[in-house]
Amino acid sequence: MPDNKYYDILGVPRDASETDIKKAYRKLAIKYHPDKNSDPGATDKFKEITVAYEVLSDSEKRQIYDKYGEEGLKEGGAGGFGEDIFSQFFGGGFGGFGGRGGGGGRRGPRKGEPIQHVLKVSLEDLYKGKVSKLALQKNSKCGECNGKGSASKAPDAVKKCDDCSGSGVKVQLRQIGPGMVQKLQSVCPTCKGEGQVIREKDRCPKCKGNKTVQEKKTLEVNIDKGMKHGQKIVFPDEGDYESPDVIPGDVVVILQQKEHPLFQREGDDLLMTHRITLVEALCGFTFYLTHLDGRVLTIKNEQGNIIKPDDTKCIFNEGMPGYKRPFEKGRLIIQFEVVFPTKGQISAADFKTLEKILPAPKPNVKPALGPDGIEDEVELHDFDKSSAGQSHSQHRASYEEDDEDSHGHQNGVSCNQQ
Repeated sequence: MPDNKYYDILGVPRDASETDIKKAYRKLAIKYHPDKNSDPGATDKFKEITVAYEVLSDSEKRQIYDKYGEEGLKEGGAGGFGEDIFSQFFGGGFGGFGGRGGGGGRRGPRKGEPIQHVLKVSLEDLYKGKVSKLALQKNSKCGECNGKGSASKAPDAVKKCDDCSGSGVKVQLRQIGPGMVQKLQSVCPTCKGEGQVIREKDRCPKCKGNKTVQEKKTLEVNIDKGMKHGQKIVFPDEGDYESPDVIPGDVVVILQQKEHPLFQREGDDLLMTHRITLVEALCGFTFYLTHLDGRVLTIKNEQGNIIKPDDTKCIFNEGMPGYKRPFEKGRLIIQFEVVFPTKGQISAADFKTLEKILPAPKPNVKPALGPDGIEDEVELHDFDKSSAGQSHSQHRASYEEDDEDSHGHQNGVSCNQQ
């Protein structure tokens, strides 16, 4: 009897789609989450629901569970079962990889190459979750001839290729010197490497003997809350059909997150920068933030909590949801940029008021003059890295000009050498 425990826990049939499983999990998770349900048994029930979802939402684990039940999941990494599963997915025993079995493992059909697709998603999609549709053009097994290339029942409709003796490879020997022969191998042009040929009159009218037909297929890509940039979603055996002895490869969807104008993501944390005025930094503020799910957050800083330039604050549980842990969220981290008033925005009277209100600076004690008794008063200028070389040259030019005025021109009379 098949093991239906995990399906029963989520209340879905064995043929439920990924979307149905996801919806059932969300509904039950909200109902039994310990934060929302005070029943003593809610925690255990929530754990059961989570375990069932983790298995059934993972295509590989679900295949193992459907075939071998819970015991199969426990034993999948060891013993005879593990080897059977390895053969099923990778077309061979452990021996081919230098492990146990000595190469005597049961061999299965070869699996085709995976097909990769990049799917661009927004940060909102990764926050809220989304179902996207992916349209594919793929080679599928011809239904008319069941992938054989011929629907004829004649015994000789499909026969071994005479040119390559059914190997699919043509071998040529070429003498390159006395007693030296070179062996050349190439794909048989007659059967195109398949080892079989189909008579013209017996070829399938639908696929013309190619065994495959092109079809359009639309896959539903479930983007779960908390998924990350670069994460892969695998659709087993949805790749191109090649031949009856080759299992179609997987379709692998790779998520590519688009840049967001406000937020940056680091793990489960969201980072942002917010600009405030000097008055807000000193006297408190309130600002409103539209989150990724459309909620408006009211963010307050009370008077007395002074914000310094580049101060960083955080709000717990307002970051990204955890993958397969949608009720656990990271932090929203805010770095504050304080915008100071510019020259001319504050009047002389206001400066006097500020000097009375703000804490007085530490007294500046003037040091004693050196032996030469020289004291210089200098000016502050705006710093510009690109003008550093120019300022040096201007400084040098002014010295040269002064030197020329003092030596080359005195009282308007030029000094000529004799």
